[in-house]
Amino acid sequence: MAKKTALYDLHQSMGAKMVDFGGWDMPINYGSQIEEHNKVRQASGMFDVSHMTIVDVTGADAADYLRRLLANDVARLTVKGKAMYSGMLNDNGHVIDDLIVYLMSEPHVSGEWFRVVVNCATRDKDLRWMAEQAARFDVALTERPELAMVAVQGPEAIALTKTVLSEFRQRLIDGLDVFQGCESEGWFIARTGYTGEDGLEIMVPDDEVVAFWQALADAGVSPCGLGARDTLRLEAGMNLYGSDMDETVTPLQSAMGWTIAWEPETRQFIGREALEAQKAAGVPNKLVGLVLEQRGILRGHQKVIVEGLGEGEITSGSFSPTLNVSIALARVPAGTGAEAMVDMRGKQVPVKVVRPPFVRHGKKVFS
Repeated sequence: MAKKTALYDLHQSMGAKMVDFGGWDMPINYGSQIEEHNKVRQASGMFDVSHMTIVDVTGADAADYLRRLLANDVARLTVKGKAMYSGMLNDNGHVIDDLIVYLMSEPHVSGEWFRVVVNCATRDKDLRWMAEQAARFDVALTERPELAMVAVQGPEAIALTKTVLSEFRQRLIDGLDVFQGCESEGWFIARTGYTGEDGLEIMVPDDEVVAFWQALADAGVSPCGLGARDTLRLEAGMNLYGSDMDETVTPLQSAMGWTIAWEPETRQFIGREALEAQKAAGVPNKLVGLVLEQRGILRGHQKVIVEGLGEGEITSGSFSPTLNVSIALARVPAGTGAEAMVDMRGKQVPVKVVRPPFVRHGKKVFS
């Protein structure tokens, strides 16, 4: 039986179509996925992301533990509330999961407090891995299932969210930089997201989230489902775990090289040796964007043919409501240039190869 978030009944009353997602009953849409997508690009939309797994990391060795666990380096978080995106790798350098980590306490104090948000579908293996690696550190891992999570995204998202909050919380939001959060009376408000738009991700106690969601809806924020969230993140060139990367590939093969903190050389994060070996030998393939400028829809697992180099595969593909063309992420041979072909039902169709993202803040960003 699928798990339900605290917003489940409200989703149903608002007409959501519910589907199983990673073991959770979640809204896929409230009628029109394209309309929901466009609302986020043009105004504002909100998503129930309470299925995500929130873990607090505390203790005298919290920072040292995360510096070992993650490919990115939490020592770079030098401002309270600052966030960082990272891969969590196995010994082979392959991606166990991708996540966001927030510094919840003042930086570089004894017993720093961090908050980690990982994917729902990988919860069990993530928690097992994190616990195994914690054995050698003075650290505590505390899951926070009592916290719901709402993402409010779009050019009007912050302004509309502020209208339903206290003056104190409004001022806190005004002080946030991108990729920074703050705690307020059991809430955690962060200027982060998964859509390529400005906005907020807000962790709210379960017993307060229904009233918060309803207040946002009354203020004009459109409820959106996971279908729109997927096309939005694809336009923004953001990876989806299980599609664009997993435990068969490294960050270097997944357009995540920028998340690896190579310095200082003395930091021996898990997977470092394997990544250094792959980098020295030459990374065999890379993740790129594809644009289909004729009719048709690019889909996951379609074959990509690169003349003279070999083949690759689409990892995520869909119609782009913002661009009115089909786009995809694909893993292709490392030497791939500006053109490739995609096998669509036995016919080879030309596609443009671009560097993601495709859309940022509602605008096309590739040439």
